[in-house]
Amino acid sequence: MDMGLVAAVMAQQQGAVQQQVATSMLKQNLDSQKSAVLTLLGGAQQTLSLANVGPGVGGNLNIAA
Repeated sequence: MDMGLVAAVMAQQQGAVQQQVATSMLKQNLDSQKSAVLTLLGGAQQTLSLANVGPGVGGNLNIAA
């Protein structure tokens, strides 16, 4: 077999492996960002849920006691 052809096949395989690694890292990054957004939105939903409680709940908090 011609050594140039062998080198080309090996370079192609190496490129495919690099593409797989990059795709995996991108997916992990996107999953991490999704988790962060859901955490932030979840916090906002918990804050908004106080709108349904009675008057005076969640108002002033005396921390001097």
